[in-house]
Amino acid sequence: MATSDDTSDFTALSARLTGFDEEELRATGLCDVYRRVASEQLGTGRFERLLRGAGRPGGGTDGGLPDAARAVTLLWYTGSWPGPPSFVVSPLAYAQGLAWKAAGLTAPATAPAGYGSWALPPAEVDCP
Repeated sequence: MATSDDTSDFTALSARLTGFDEEELRATGLCDVYRRVASEQLGTGRFERLLRGAGRPGGGTDGGLPDAARAVTLLWYTGSWPGPPSFVVSPLAYAQGLAWKAAGLTAPATAPAGYGSWALPPAEVDCP
């Protein structure tokens, strides 16, 4: 059974993999959900090796750990597990995907803009 330490370790690993800090990842509300998905999809042994530091650059590449690290990174950025089989974890996971945050956007169809908002021109933004 996973512990809160596993979730903390998974969040720290995820911060290294994604480039987002742990607080930003916790703010998504998905740390525990993603830890469970990664553990189930990778299997306990490979997940534990990745979690315990074997997935760090230069920390060893046995057991498909680079692929596991890429899968966890993709999970955070897109809200989907790459598979096989690939699947979207949940609507919240899609909406909280780090790809949207990295681009400074909101996931399409996830934030209410109001009826007819598409008819208005976008707001002007001053770019440096």
